[in-house]
Amino acid sequence: MQCSSLQRWLLVDWYPMFLGDQLLAWLVLALGAALFAGSLLAVVRPPEQPRDETHLDRAPVGRSLVIAAVGLIAAIWAIATLVAG
Repeated sequence: MQCSSLQRWLLVDWYPMFLGDQLLAWLVLALGAALFAGSLLAVVRPPEQPRDETHLDRAPVGRSLVIAAVGLIAAIWAIATLVAG
C-alpha cells in the first residue's frame, strides 16, 4: 500500500521522531546511568533496617559492582555516540 504525499507529510514531517535520530543512544544513556547510580548507591548506602526477614541486610557487593560497571560502560558508550554524531 502506497502513501500519498499528504499522508507522508503527516507521518514524517509533522511528527518528527522524539529526541531525533539519537533516540537509542539517549535510552542507553538513561538506562546505563540508572544502573550505575542505583547499584553503587545500594553498596555505599544500604537501608538502615531491612523490610523483613526475606530481604538482605546489604546488597551483594560483587554483583552490584559488576552491574555498576556494565551501566558505566553503557553510559560512556552512549555519551560517545551522542558527541560523535
